[in-house]
Amino acid sequence: MQPAALIRLRPVGPWRFGPGDGGQDRVDTQYRSDRVYSAVTLAMRQLGWLEDWLEATARAASSAVAFSSLFPYQGETLFAPPPATLWPPPAAQVTTSSPVFLSKLRWGAARFVPLSVIESILTGQRILADQWLPDAESGCLLRRDRPSSSPFRAITRSRAAVDRVTGAAVHPQTCAGVEFEAGSGLWAVARYADKAAQEAWNDRVLAALRLLAESGFGGHRSSGWGHAAAPEFQQGAWPALLMPKLGRTRNGNHPGNGEGENSLYWLLSIYSPSASDAVDWAQGDYRVALRGGRVESDTATGSEKKTVRVIVEGSVIAARGEPAGAAVDVAPEGFAHPVYRSGLALALKLPEAEPLAEGPVEVLGDEEAVEPKPCVEAQPEPVETQESDAVSDAEEAGDPGAEEPVAPDAEAPVAPGAEEPVAPGAEEQPVDEV
Repeated sequence: MQPAALIRLRPVGPWRFGPGDGGQDRVDTQYRSDRVYSAVTLAMRQLGWLEDWLEATARAASSAVAFSSLFPYQGETLFAPPPATLWPPPAAQVTTSSPVFLSKLRWGAARFVPLSVIESILTGQRILADQWLPDAESGCLLRRDRPSSSPFRAITRSRAAVDRVTGAAVHPQTCAGVEFEAGSGLWAVARYADKAAQEAWNDRVLAALRLLAESGFGGHRSSGWGHAAAPEFQQGAWPALLMPKLGRTRNGNHPGNGEGENSLYWLLSIYSPSASDAVDWAQGDYRVALRGGRVESDTATGSEKKTVRVIVEGSVIAARGEPAGAAVDVAPEGFAHPVYRSGLALALKLPEAEPLAEGPVEVLGDEEAVEPKPCVEAQPEPVETQESDAVSDAEEAGDPGAEEPVAPDAEAPVAPGAEEPVAPGAEEQPVDEV
């Protein structure tokens, strides 16, 4: 098993992570892993660890650290996009006291499912359909018999610049964001390649996340959005950190398959295939999205990035080995330095089908895989701002996939058919005015 850290962020105020088309009146459904990587890299630059970080991740043949996207949580329940091949759940694993009720339950309306439910499906247990209800506002699958509010909801705020001479409002704007209920927030996993990578990077990654909680994630940080309380961290082994039952099985330990045989991998991050990934695109169940946006750096702010196709979270891909992913260069033609979009994969190998457990097994919505046990971590070093040509794409603009430029001598693997000309309005985010 590989070492990993579970990160919980409790937002303070609204957050904004914009949609692909750059519309200010809409938000994305989640804060994706390429933006998580970019935010951490920004913090690494401020803490003076930028070059070492890029060498260990974007420039490395095998990244020392891989991040999941940020997904919602409520209380002790962690939500995630379910594996596409297993959702809606197989009819043989669903039981109910009312067949009429079962026929009316729309499993497909749930975009985020409790990890306890996903683990039950993976380990062959039955699900009591009577207990669950998809929440229309957040897309989370919630407990029916425990009334509670949505973990988060979309909001809109109006703002306008004010002329200091005349006092008149100019350029009024309406901006959409996400607001979280009390006791709810966002979680992610940082998985390390091995014990040595954990020893080298765990403290620095956690320090970077503490800095980001204070300085903010996503767009409109200059307006006070994107902040969070002090993060909570829990150390453990992957995948038992999230799913202890699955981690104890032979399937959860990533056993090797016979030569030439494919296994199915469930993605918890966006994914750009590397040249070494042996993926069978004729199998699996996956969705493709376009990621674009604009560059912000000391060299040229506002230039359009190339768009790139990525495989999104919740997809299931078939491969002969665990996919590693790659950072793809999306810099405009003739740009002064590469601009990387992180497509480094965080994937969990799906177990083989197992016989159903005897009788219906109740799955509790708060029966979470882990208990919140924040560990004592070293305090971050004083923040030092460092000027560098290898600066990150700012997330201030609400860019859905900001990433780090790296030195010109770095070679970025390119996903098959990944780069395309930027279509008007595709995945672009306007830069916030400070």
